[in-house]
Amino acid sequence: MEVLRTPDERFAGLPGFPFQPQYMEVAAGDGGTLRIHYLDEGPRDADPVLLIHGEPSWCYLYRKMIPVIVEAGHRAIAPDLVGFGRSDKPTRREDYTYQRHVDWMRALIEALDLSNITLVGQDWGGLIGLRLAAEHEDRFARIVAANTFLPTGDQPPGEAFLRWQRFSQETPEFRVGGIVKGGCVTELSPEVIAAYDAPFPDDSYKAGARMFPMLVPTSPDDPAAGPNRKAWEVLRRWEKPFLSAFSDSDPITRGGDRALQSMVPGTKGQPHTTIEGAGHFLQEDKGEGLARVIVDFIARTRKLSS
Repeated sequence: MEVLRTPDERFAGLPGFPFQPQYMEVAAGDGGTLRIHYLDEGPRDADPVLLIHGEPSWCYLYRKMIPVIVEAGHRAIAPDLVGFGRSDKPTRREDYTYQRHVDWMRALIEALDLSNITLVGQDWGGLIGLRLAAEHEDRFARIVAANTFLPTGDQPPGEAFLRWQRFSQETPEFRVGGIVKGGCVTELSPEVIAAYDAPFPDDSYKAGARMFPMLVPTSPDDPAAGPNRKAWEVLRRWEKPFLSAFSDSDPITRGGDRALQSMVPGTKGQPHTTIEGAGHFLQEDKGEGLARVIVDFIARTRKLSS
């Protein structure tokens, strides 16, 4: 597996991002290893809030949320998925599979020995995180799903997703910062757009970003369809607290919150939230507000269980 590593100087002086990088090595899946970057803020003995980003962002997306979560006394852990941020980037699209992404994040959770986790997953952060929660129930205390779902390919994808999938493969230039900007309601400064571009000096670093849309199961015989159906067997009996916090302006995942609420028992009686004035990247549009929803959810469910 040929791997690229974004030079550190690309990440110097990013606005609103004072966090210290942390790294660990995980098995690549071909006999080698990959370096994963993650942020680890707050007390190490506090229960962790695991913040998993999606396509084509990186943990910079959670910069507004981490201080709110840490101030509430929690440990905030925000990894960069392989192929993104400061994590290693295999150069061949074929090196990226749904299963490998799950395995790489599982390795991080196990290496950090995380337990009593509050999962926060947006976009692919949910596609990966919900699999992890279903496959390792004992490590997870509660789930917050934000603009995400767990597809099995048994239902046709919406037209908005199919347009995005075609764009990701056909556009000559895959402008990551511009894509994030297009998925926000608020205006992003040139410096913030540049921060989303920072992990990708040129197109050779973008194999993972280009491949992600093609890994979403869109047919029943997709390689990930079976494992996702197994995960749904667990989620359909999941009674631990499960909160949906979707935005009001995301054409890709619109309606996914209602579907989750109808299928997951742990959603019953929870204060599900619609984040007003936010697009697909609600962490960027309304990060502090989303963080407060998460902190309140943790406090509420702890009180109810005590």
